[in-house]
Amino acid sequence: MASVFLYHVVGDLTVGKPELVEFAERETVEAAILAIGESTEGGIPVWRKRSQKSVIENAEMRQQRFVGILNSLDIVAFFARDGSLDDQDKAMKTPVSEVVIPNNSLLKVVDPATRLIDALEMMKQGVRRLLVPKSVGWKGMSKRFSIIYNGKWLKNLDTSSSNNINSAANTNCLSSSTTTNRDKFCCLSREDVIRFLIGCLGALAPLPLSSIYSLGTINPNYYSIEASLPAIEATRKLPQDPSAVAIVEATSDGQFKIIGEISACRLWKCDYLAAAWALANVSAGQFVMGVEDNVTPRSLPDLIVNQTVGDNNLVNGGASRRPRKFSSRSMGFFSTPATPGFVVGRNMYRGRSAPLTCKVTSSLSAVMAQMLSHRATHVWVTEAENEDVLVGVVGYADILAAVTRHPSATPAS
Repeated sequence: MASVFLYHVVGDLTVGKPELVEFAERETVEAAILAIGESTEGGIPVWRKRSQKSVIENAEMRQQRFVGILNSLDIVAFFARDGSLDDQDKAMKTPVSEVVIPNNSLLKVVDPATRLIDALEMMKQGVRRLLVPKSVGWKGMSKRFSIIYNGKWLKNLDTSSSNNINSAANTNCLSSSTTTNRDKFCCLSREDVIRFLIGCLGALAPLPLSSIYSLGTINPNYYSIEASLPAIEATRKLPQDPSAVAIVEATSDGQFKIIGEISACRLWKCDYLAAAWALANVSAGQFVMGVEDNVTPRSLPDLIVNQTVGDNNLVNGGASRRPRKFSSRSMGFFSTPATPGFVVGRNMYRGRSAPLTCKVTSSLSAVMAQMLSHRATHVWVTEAENEDVLVGVVGYADILAAVTRHPSATPAS
């Protein structure tokens, strides 16, 4: 497996990637909603304005301008918490600088010559995006011994130190800076890396067929709230990685059953205003299980929302805006039409309201395929015998940690 990580460089993953178009912090929340709908992992990098366009910007200057990553859960929480639903037009015109959580460490600028193993180490330590300069004539280096780049050996790193990793990315820039257009970049996400790895399953053997339990991939430190609590509790302390809250019910033996989730990837292409109203006014269980117009426990306000576009309702998605009563369908969630009242049960799930789950016995490759096919940032893990009992979560960082800490992923000394 060492060959997958050692003989590939970040540039191999950028072939065909579009040029990055920066989303500025002065842009509005309304514009951010549109941009998020076209993004990966349900979030967009946010940037400060460039001071002088006439000055050639180096990697360090570009890094310093990065603010953080804004996702759909951040926006819905903003609408729900700050009374923004009282003045929807004003809320939509709010600059994203007032909503995004600043975190400059979520993105790193790296050279195309950076080894894949070093890029994975960065992502294991919390980096979610890699900003890669687009080199002139780059056609990838998908061949053996690409550890030698442009006739020079890439620096052999001690990957245990984040400082060494960051300095290595800067060191590698020396080899290709002459062929790089510094004003053109493309952005790689963890999803891009997982897609690359799933195409190399043969080289990763025997890991892909090993269970996530045996690999130690399951993260037991997940964030959850009980279904009976107000849904707004999910926003008290927004989880960052994954950006998801499990909605659970306690069982008689002290365990917890998962009945749904409130997460960035579930809210990715929903109607943000409708979701925000539900977050602020109904219980967590009602939020994920579905609320119908004719069975709501209180009167529901008129929300200025868009007409349906395909299977999703998007704010300012090009459709006409009109008043409409809130229902679970306005968030893109679906519940049983004939349900006479709110009843908790897995059989009520329809469409995107169902949580994505796997079992502790599921293989690593199966979990990776689940995440990619559903464009999800995580999968909830349940017991093998009882598919409702929650034991943990697997996210991108957990998968990358598993494949790199395996003995066969480490080059022989």
